[in-house]
Amino acid sequence: MAVLCLLLLVGLPTFLLGVFIWAVVKHFITAEIPSSLQHPVKFRCMHCLMLFIMALGNILQKLRICSLPSFIIFMHDLVPIRKDPTLVVTNMHLGTIPVRLFQPKAVSSKLRRGIIFYHGGAAAFGSLDIYHNLCSFLVRETDSVLLSVGYRKLPKHHHPAALNDCLSATILFLKALETYGVDPSRVVLCGDSFGGWVVASISQTLVSTPSLPQIRAQVLIYPILQVINFLLPSLQQNKNIPLLSKDLLIIFVCNYLAIDLSWGDSMLTGAVIPLDKWKKYRKWLSSDNIPRRLWSQDTQPEFLGHFNEAAYLETKHIFNPEISPIIADDKTIAQLPEAFLVSCEYDIVRDDTLLYKKRLEDQGVPVTWHHVMDGFHGCVLLFDRKFLSFPCSIKVVNTVVSCIKSI
Repeated sequence: MAVLCLLLLVGLPTFLLGVFIWAVVKHFITAEIPSSLQHPVKFRCMHCLMLFIMALGNILQKLRICSLPSFIIFMHDLVPIRKDPTLVVTNMHLGTIPVRLFQPKAVSSKLRRGIIFYHGGAAAFGSLDIYHNLCSFLVRETDSVLLSVGYRKLPKHHHPAALNDCLSATILFLKALETYGVDPSRVVLCGDSFGGWVVASISQTLVSTPSLPQIRAQVLIYPILQVINFLLPSLQQNKNIPLLSKDLLIIFVCNYLAIDLSWGDSMLTGAVIPLDKWKKYRKWLSSDNIPRRLWSQDTQPEFLGHFNEAAYLETKHIFNPEISPIIADDKTIAQLPEAFLVSCEYDIVRDDTLLYKKRLEDQGVPVTWHHVMDGFHGCVLLFDRKFLSFPCSIKVVNTVVSCIKSI
């Protein structure tokens, strides 16, 4: 027994050190850090830590101890939740869906603005706890009532489980707004990354439900809005920039949509896009819609790979507007509420926001666009993480607060 304890005492730290060294080496081999990014050393340290945690999670998953998403959520949840004495926070369920309601303690003489928040995390890593501090900040700074929606995630649940949960919770909340002190004419849908996609998809769905209170505005923070064209300038320029690389992006997309990862290369090269569909959707999805000032010198024009019918048959659901909201019909787009879009320069999905901006504007939908030049994907969650916080994190959060307060 003593020998076993000694082996663990010596072996475990050695093992962890080895994994960390591997993460550092992988970072310097694969990651690209923009020269104009503020605090590059801090950014490198954060990415090394992320690779270290993901490596440990993969090992635990292979040993069948726990899944990678569960381990990452566990590590995230070690960050303490800040209790704000000015807010009342209630954990509850709408139907079967876990939600967290944030309400200001101060009494208001009138109904407050309502925010329905859908968290990011690629339908795998986010949670109500991880986003608790951000939601508290939004409520405190905007004097709003906020509902944060939990939803089923990977690896057990694929599309459309997460979307269905978010839609069900949204409808139930909209039917009881005044119960929670919310003004039915001032409801905002807000989300980041995967949550931004949820905002776009649900906003389009609710257009055909006139019996419910109409959404006043949609706030999308570096959203993923299409999984058809992976040849856009931002996908070329930022393919190796943490925290979301092209390799990670295609893994997340395939996992969520239950697509075998072997088709990933065909998706990345555009080989899954039939010519007739490209002709139909090119006007909305083409790089021609991206301002040239955002193209780098190395950006290559779009050239779709040789069409692979087998790959198309396995991935054709990517052409569903529910999955790629940018390709919804003009009639639906024209009825959408005012949009506030936030994009980050060093984000692989930056151009999704720009495509959606043009799509909305072409149909007369009011759009306010904020572009954070030193921002990167996932930065909003770091706004209060002290050493791991970045100036761009504060910029994004303050921008979102300003957008919501204007409603």
